[in-house]
Amino acid sequence: MKNTLPMTLLTQLDDIAVFQTAAFAATKNVDVVKDGCASNQPIYQQQHHASYGALNLGLHVNDDAKKVLNNRMRLLTAINEQLAAKQCLSIERLHWVNQVHGNHIHDIDKTALSMEPMAADAMVSRQSGLGLAIMTADCVPIVLYQPTTGQIAAIHAGWQGLACGVIKATSECFESTGPIKAWIGVCISQENYEVGTQVRDKLLAGCIENQTLSRQHLESFEERYVLASEADKIKLNLPQLAADQLNAAGIIVNNQSAIPCSYADPHYYSYRRQTHLQQPATGRMALVIVRSLAVP
Repeated sequence: MKNTLPMTLLTQLDDIAVFQTAAFAATKNVDVVKDGCASNQPIYQQQHHASYGALNLGLHVNDDAKKVLNNRMRLLTAINEQLAAKQCLSIERLHWVNQVHGNHIHDIDKTALSMEPMAADAMVSRQSGLGLAIMTADCVPIVLYQPTTGQIAAIHAGWQGLACGVIKATSECFESTGPIKAWIGVCISQENYEVGTQVRDKLLAGCIENQTLSRQHLESFEERYVLASEADKIKLNLPQLAADQLNAAGIIVNNQSAIPCSYADPHYYSYRRQTHLQQPATGRMALVIVRSLAVP
């Protein structure tokens, strides 16, 4: 039986494929969330109830661990079904990390496989037959691919990761033998990411300290990434900042369409929407990059 999940193939190039998962299938009839309130909630549970959706992949959000592990196995199966349908390709396993909002890079090829996930916010590998999965529910997920070496990477970049240079640190794990391609997954938009001015100040200071932006973008930081809001609140453009940090590292962003907003579209998980709806928990989706093996 075909395994149908809320998952989209974003791109397929050489033996590389990129998938974006969601909370619910896009065919579901739901209204966009406005001002922190869902006007129609046939999919998302009402306030005060956890919203784990149809494909929660996070083990750290108090969901049933057996269900989450089963979802991860279903995801692996669904990926292989899509790969086999397009070409005779497959992967053997998916790798996950315990994401901690830092800049540690987990090199899959140099670490023995363990039952305990590594504490890291990025993964890199040159192996075939595996996938790297980054979980999010508003933060910016990024995957990288270097055709000349076959190396792939997956990055979790919230505002703290963008401040401490996780993108630059990951880019430095690649050889300077050819261009690196990037894809940015579903994340929160500037319109819906309101924070205190202290977050902007820490983010700017981190970008300066870690030299993650061009001089031009540093000088225009306020007008490029910040919108004034109410009182001491501002709205930050995390996906644009991530794209500019990728460009500053010499990486080409390959997104062909606008990046969906995790908060505004209830087909996706959103930690901020969970907070506004007073839900105790919500699930996590994943951006996954796989490097396939040819099926005998």
